[in-house]
Amino acid sequence: MKRTTYSTDMIIEYENLFKVNQPYFDRFKKGFNEILKSGWFILGEHVKKFESDFADYCGVNYCGGVASGLDALILSLRVLEMETGAEVIVPSNTYIATILSIIHSGYRPVLVEPDINSYNIDPSLIEPAITERTRAVLVVHLYGKPCDMDPIMDICKRHNLYLIEDCAQAHGAKYKGQKVGSFGDLAAFSFYPTKNLGCLGDGGAVTTNNIGYHKKVQALRNYGSNKKYYNNQIGFNSRLDEIQAAFLSIKLKELDRINRHKRKLASLYMENLKEDFILPVIHREYLDVFHIFNIRHERRDEIREFLLKNDVRTEVHYPVPPHRQEALSQLSHLRLPVSEEIHQTTISLPVSMSHTPGEIMRVVEVLNQFK
Repeated sequence: MKRTTYSTDMIIEYENLFKVNQPYFDRFKKGFNEILKSGWFILGEHVKKFESDFADYCGVNYCGGVASGLDALILSLRVLEMETGAEVIVPSNTYIATILSIIHSGYRPVLVEPDINSYNIDPSLIEPAITERTRAVLVVHLYGKPCDMDPIMDICKRHNLYLIEDCAQAHGAKYKGQKVGSFGDLAAFSFYPTKNLGCLGDGGAVTTNNIGYHKKVQALRNYGSNKKYYNNQIGFNSRLDEIQAAFLSIKLKELDRINRHKRKLASLYMENLKEDFILPVIHREYLDVFHIFNIRHERRDEIREFLLKNDVRTEVHYPVPPHRQEALSQLSHLRLPVSEEIHQTTISLPVSMSHTPGEIMRVVEVLNQFK
């Protein structure tokens, strides 16, 4: 393998959150000072404004800000009030948080393999997984690529199943012109700092067109209370705070620009990487937002080491499939070869607002030298 040498100040990091957020520093400081002077830090006007703006952005009627993406998933499931032990169909290659939300809600995850080309749940495998205990399908728009929603919605309608969307990696992604987060009964978003729309800590949101579900989310996130000191149900402390909401409102105005930038960087990979690598499949009717740009190769670990030696840092999303995690040993008996193949071969390349087209072309140059 030929080694291309660059100076140490030319290291291409996988992500640099200082650089990502630096353009907003002055606006962040102004927003922070406003909140500091107001003396109101929880469930105030900044949260209300962000909820309204994000609902409008997603094309839905309601949005409830919560403390994290995991909480958004848990509350989405809890408001449905399904019986204990109800089955929820979920993709087998998702991040573990999706499956944890099902377990924490008292339900049983039923893992279904993804399509090897899209990495999203394979619609043709959902119906065979349905049993008399199935109550919901929880889809994940993985890496920022929308799922194939038409057949999924048709299955849910015919079998009278709830549909929940995990949109943690897909802010602004579209399926046939419609934004994710607007298809299901409820949808969960994460605003973890690395997301396309990321805050400066943890944060999440639940979107829906159902006023009843929205009111339940608002109560559940606040100790089960709609009126101070009056609690109608067993709730949680899971509130998006004022400071993070203010930061998110600032960045929401830039989200489309962020997504365009990441799509541009992704196109450079798509157009210039040699055929040795398995690249993402692009669908004409999908708008991918590339929270993660992944490629696959059977010599994944060698490639990562080669890139690292050439001052390019990468990640793996994710090295261990959920059913092989120690925490989910109850699922270890499952045979899920497609999921395992993806987890064993996937590499995430730099594709951030902190990266320039020139840096991406350097990554391409190094990758194309791998033999």
